Amino acid sequence: MVEKIIRILNIINAIQSNPGISAADLAFKCDVDVRTIYRDLRLLDTIAPITNTGKGTGYRFMGKFFMYPLNFSEQEALVFSLLPSMVDEDKLPPGFHTAYDKVMSTHHKEKSKQNSIIEDITNIIQMGTPAYRKESPNFLQPIIQAILEQRTIETVYHTQYRNETTERKIDPYYLVPRDQRFYLIGYCHTKQDIRTFRISRFHKVEGTAQSFDKSDFNIKKYLKNTWSIEQGEQNITFRVRFRAEVARYIKEEELFVHPRMKDCKDGSMIFEVTVNNEKEFIRWILQYGPAAEILEPASVRETLKAQLALWTEMYK
Repeated sequence: MVEKIIRILNIINAIQSNPGISAADLAFKCDVDVRTIYRDLRLLDTIAPITNTGKGTGYRFMGKFFMYPLNFSEQEALVFSLLPSMVDEDKLPPGFHTAYDKVMSTHHKEKSKQNSIIEDITNIIQMGTPAYRKESPNFLQPIIQAILEQRTIETVYHTQYRNETTERKIDPYYLVPRDQRFYLIGYCHTKQDIRTFRISRFHKVEGTAQSFDKSDFNIKKYLKNTWSIEQGEQNITFRVRFRAEVARYIKEEELFVHPRMKDCKDGSMIFEVTVNNEKEFIRWILQYGPAAEILEPASVRETLKAQLALWTEMYK
């Protein structure tokens, strides 16, 4: 078992230093046959994704695994740290202790570096109340840490519209910035479903040792046709005419959906988009006043007419 661990560490080092290395070369470096290398690669692929795009292309790590060679979870680090006490000292091969020390040293160094980077980022980002007031606690650090390590968090969350504070366990998937706020998208164990949480409404966030798997969750699919962050229940298609004086600004906006835009000869623009929350979209449209005219759907035009009549009466 010890020899196998050392061999896998040697394979990691060999792939990192020689991306595209062949199985035959790995076998030569490790002094084993190619079948043994194939078995080791299958085992290694469960913790460090390896790619081999075709015959003769060799093996390399996918993504940025090379930046964090060990990528130990806390449980894996604990198990590895206990290894010397579980093996007969007389059976340890030469060089084991120095190799072991290097592995643990690298793990602690990378872990410390990662924590420092996350802390620096969260100290820069302020949210909720204005940064100069800092009235709300900043829970970004434990949330980012949990997302990276795929660890469930225990939270206390306040739901504004129900004026309700509840304890929840959440598997954090993604952080999404919207309108000077951060939202967390993740699996809520209480509701047994994917939910969106406003970060500023957390009263407590603590990491746990429980790991999770996002499975086939797709953030793009989850937010499809969502204008901002609040999801509606029914898709609705809007056609809007923007006057020339605002059309060019609309083209420059970084929108979260992909509208269809058609320029008109007079400089105006026809803007068509499908969204699942008409209230969010209408709030966005109203900021442009008479420079934005909703052409379709007709029902929304009638609703706005009624609203304008009320405003006219109010401001007589």
